Amino acid sequence: SWPERVIAEFLDQLRRGNRTLPQVEHPPAKLEDVCDALEHLVRDCDRADPLQRFIAKTAESFALAAHMLRERGTPGFVARSSVLYGMPDEPMPGTDTTHLEAAKLLIATTDDLREAGLVPDEEVCLMPEYVAEQIRRRVEPVLGEHTPEFVIDEGLAAKAAASATRVRLRGGTCFSHADIIQLAEHEALVHALTAINGRNQPRLTCMGQGSPRSTLTQEGLATVAELTTGSMDIARLRRLALRIWATQMGLEGADFIEVFEFFRAQGQTETESAHSAARVFRGGDVRGSVVFTKDVVYLCGLVAVHTFLRKAIAEARPELIRRVFAGRLALGDLLELGPAFESGEVAEPAYLPPWAQDPQRLAAYLAFSSVINSIDLKAIDLDDLLARC
Repeated sequence: SWPERVIAEFLDQLRRGNRTLPQVEHPPAKLEDVCDALEHLVRDCDRADPLQRFIAKTAESFALAAHMLRERGTPGFVARSSVLYGMPDEPMPGTDTTHLEAAKLLIATTDDLREAGLVPDEEVCLMPEYVAEQIRRRVEPVLGEHTPEFVIDEGLAAKAAASATRVRLRGGTCFSHADIIQLAEHEALVHALTAINGRNQPRLTCMGQGSPRSTLTQEGLATVAELTTGSMDIARLRRLALRIWATQMGLEGADFIEVFEFFRAQGQTETESAHSAARVFRGGDVRGSVVFTKDVVYLCGLVAVHTFLRKAIAEARPELIRRVFAGRLALGDLLELGPAFESGEVAEPAYLPPWAQDPQRLAAYLAFSSVINSIDLKAIDLDDLLARC
């Protein structure tokens, strides 16, 4: 992520009337030894063994990410990013709809709600220290002695990031009341929780580390958590969609300022727009065409994980819902590691978020969602509906 001073200097110049691109340096990433070690590990793994196959695929993912970091600021960076995270104009798995089309549909669907005032500008400014304490109070009853430390990080690009031991919140940032609930569910009760469960595995302790190959599933799971608990609001959903749209703009040649202005036009503050644009261009080229495509995975992950949970319920496989929290896993790992779960080589998760603890309640929600999704709203006349009901 960029140093906070880069964002501050950009905004200072902008307010002075100077439309200058941020000055971002990409010092050489000396990762040759890391790449060699990872590739050697991949060669040594016996892919006939499910545990070693998991290690090999994870190491391959990290090796590709290391090569990507070595090519920051160049076309090679976005080429490798696209392999790891996909591209906005690619179809989402299982559908002909592209990530970009889904994002634009969400924006169009919620535009009327925004105009009606259901996506209000946040009037409060909660400081990160207060937000951290509120999240900790929500999380401690679930994670107990494994509750992570909450720290303020001035240089964080995202609003928050979580590991098994720490949840970091971006310093100098205004948070909202909605952020407290969203971050508790997303960062602490999914990202930190899965990392804790993964670290406590008897053999595959590497399940406690997120890898690029598990990003889609983990971000999808965290976003499903927001949706299922009712903590996701329209503003949050729009932010996810806008990032995909902005990523495509950058790929098509829009520079940092143009992407920044896109976010401003969509109602974000100057500071948040600058941070949103920085997410697009981290590791890339602020002049355009070279961007980081990670934000493509959020909507796709949401759809994939939601569909997976529905399928698990439909096929009476509640153990799959529990096991998705056993570590930083990809959805495909749950089936490949099934025998290892049964034998105890991979442990069931020690912790589950409250919404996933009762499969019957979750099944009711997912079953109703399945029925609702089959209804074509365009075919329904509201006056006729009211007359009949």
